[in-house]
Amino acid sequence: MKPYTWLLFDLDNTLFDFNLAEVKALANSFAEFGFPYDEATGDTYRAINKRIWTQLELGEITSSELRTTRFTRLFEAVGIEADPEPFSTAYLRHLGSCSDLIEGAEAIVPQISQQYHIALITNGLSDVQRPRLTASPLLPYFEALIISDEVGIAKPDPGIFDLLFEQMNHPAKEEVLIIGDSVSSDMQGGANYGIATCWFNPSGKPRPASPRIDFEIGQLTDLLGIL
Repeated sequence: MKPYTWLLFDLDNTLFDFNLAEVKALANSFAEFGFPYDEATGDTYRAINKRIWTQLELGEITSSELRTTRFTRLFEAVGIEADPEPFSTAYLRHLGSCSDLIEGAEAIVPQISQQYHIALITNGLSDVQRPRLTASPLLPYFEALIISDEVGIAKPDPGIFDLLFEQMNHPAKEEVLIIGDSVSSDMQGGANYGIATCWFNPSGKPRPASPRIDFEIGQLTDLLGIL
């Protein structure tokens, strides 16, 4: 096994349970504004949100535009007439208060930090990720940290990896492994940048032919078998 010295973790749905946070934040935001909310509305939002984050990865939309555009599209889809901007502000506040962890994260991160340097690289909004990280027991273990919203570049763009590697004092790429749940941002970004990739795939999705995926795990504790 290659002697990795740095492990780069994605945040949402790799260490933090973003799906759970999203459900809570949506329900709380709709309740705050007195709008009707049901499971179908949540499903509609998730489909819209997935498409818009793909646009962000492709550089077709900015993080600033993402904040309100997804709710503009949602309100149009479900027939709500409202200003998306204050709703977006409330949603991000509720989302930032949810720091539930993926099973195994609270145990595995301190354990591996004894032998490896750990960094965080996330495509996220600063006003969501910063409060969640501050409230998390994992924050002290990250020696380098980058949030796409704060630098204006998102995975899989190599530029965001360049910025993180500056914080890491430029280790050799063969000594770095990225762990994440997203094929399009984490695995594609790692493959593009020339570092090893580990796909966190707890739901057992079919493995794509590309990009290059060096390892695949179904739970975070499986990472120990790789390291």
